[in-house]
Formats: sequence, structure tokens, C-alpha cells
Amino acid sequence: MNTSFKNEVHEGLLLNQKALPSKYFYDKKGDALFVEIMNLPEYYLTRSELDIFRNKTEDLIQSLEVKPGSYFELIELGPGDGTKTKELLKVLNQKKYNFDYFPIDISGNALTLLKEDLSIKMPNLNVKPQQGDYFEMLACLKKSKQPKIVLFLGSSIGNLDDALATKFIYNLGANLRAGDKILLGVDLIKEQHIVLPAYNDTQGVTAKFNLNLLDRINNELGGNFDLNLFEHQPEYEEKEGVAKSFIVSTENQIVEIEATQSSYTFKAGERIHTEISRKYNDQLIEKIIANTDFSLQTKILDSKAYFADYVLKRT
Repeated sequence: MNTSFKNEVHEGLLLNQKALPSKYFYDKKGDALFVEIMNLPEYYLTRSELDIFRNKTEDLIQSLEVKPGSYFELIELGPGDGTKTKELLKVLNQKKYNFDYFPIDISGNALTLLKEDLSIKMPNLNVKPQQGDYFEMLACLKKSKQPKIVLFLGSSIGNLDDALATKFIYNLGANLRAGDKILLGVDLIKEQHIVLPAYNDTQGVTAKFNLNLLDRINNELGGNFDLNLFEHQPEYEEKEGVAKSFIVSTENQIVEIEATQSSYTFKAGERIHTEISRKYNDQLIEKIIANTDFSLQTKILDSKAYFADYVLKRT
């Protein structure tokens, strides 16, 4: 049993505003559902960043200041299926840049699938998967003292509030050395009619992804959530630039979880907060990195200016 999962579920369901960590979306079923989400017509985020990686690959490489003859470590946090990164890897590989690729993910399933795919498409690429917590794995990699580039794509940092995002970037800096870089992919603040459908698609895949968290509790922790009595509910505050996802109880009910030896009362309409998706602009990025060891070097936009990849350099 995953003790951290059990403890965080118990603590989250005891809060006045019930909450469950979004990192637990990603079991085998959750991984597959998120791949579906990335291919939905409403989910512009992946297409926007893929536009950058596919059509501005040389700009990315130049901004990262890597040279073919000098070895570096390319580290990716939460690569998923690697759709975007493969565009960069392909060019680096073709032009014989000297590097190893270190994908880090909590999901062993995602890493296995990624490595298998890369071994077919780029058999000479040296892939070194690292399963576990980002910072534990980075601490191990820090011992090599080689130049490092960390990819944190897909606006994953948007799952943190601004204070936690600053802490996250600061902690990344503690595991890097002067001159190392982060390529930070973020979704930019846009109008509601563009953003909200990305979290509420007409096919209901995002709803399945959100509710799968309850199914995982049932399967791994002995819960008795009835998924028919809960609904997916997204919202987006355009002025704040923050999208949120909730799971809503449709009636008064009590849910029991065997692993926590506890029961949890839900009122009709009561919500479980499962995810935030922060949107950014230059001012917010500067604010987030102000008290870290990073400086903003440049940013690269997609063709619609929906998304940006910022290059941050460790000072």
C-alpha cells in the first residue's frame, strides 16, 4: 500500500474544503486518459507547446546554449509520453549533440512506455529513466556535476499556487549548479472561452480523468466511492488567470475507506478540490523567480501566442 497516498487522502478529506492532490491522477488508467486529453480538440495546451518544439526547435537549442561537442544532461520532470520532447530529442540526436536523457516520473508505467518507444525511434539515444520524487532523483543526479538542462513542460508548474511555485523553482535551484538551465513551459492568460473548454471537453474525457482519482482510492485503499454520485466541475477566473477542477457530490452521502479506517460525510453540492491550473504572463514569472537563484533569459512563443517556453538560468 502507498502510505503517502493513504495519508494525503485522509488528511485532504478531513479539510473544511476537501481536497485531493492532483499528483495521484496518474495511475495506469490515469496516464492513458491524460494521453487522450492531450489529443482532444479543446485541449490547446499540448498542441501549442508542440508547435514550439516542432517549428522552433533551433530557437530552443540556441536559447539553451548547448554545443554539439560539450556533454550535458537533459533531465525532464514528468515527461508523460514525451510527444513534445521527442521533437527536440530527434534534432539533438540527428546533429550528434553529446547528451544523455533522464526522464523523471512518479509513474513507472509512463517511463517504461517512453523508453520502449524511444528505443525504437532513436535506438542510439541514451535514455536513463528515474522513477520517483523529482527532488530525490535530482539530488542523486546532482552528484555527477555535469551541466544540466531541466525540462518542466506542459504548464505543470501551473498545478501549484504562486508561493509553492516559487518554492518549487527555488528547490530546483538547490539541486543545480551555476549555469544550469530550466526550460519552463507555461500556459498564458487568455479569455475564458478558450481556456475553460480545455478542462471540460464535450466527450467527457476530462471528467473521467478527474473521477478516476476516486476509482483509484477504491482500488488501492478499499474505498466505496460510487462514481455515479459525483460529478466533474471545472471553473476559470479570467482576471486571476486560474482554472480549478472539482469533484462534486450530487447528494448527501457517507463514504468509507478501509485503509484509513475512517468514514467521510459529504453534503449534496459539496466539492473536493483536485487541481489548479495557473496561467501566466511575464510579470507573474518574474515575481515567481524573484526570490530564487534563477534569472529569466528568454521566452519562445507558439504561433498563436497561447503558450510560452521560458528559459531560466541558474546564477
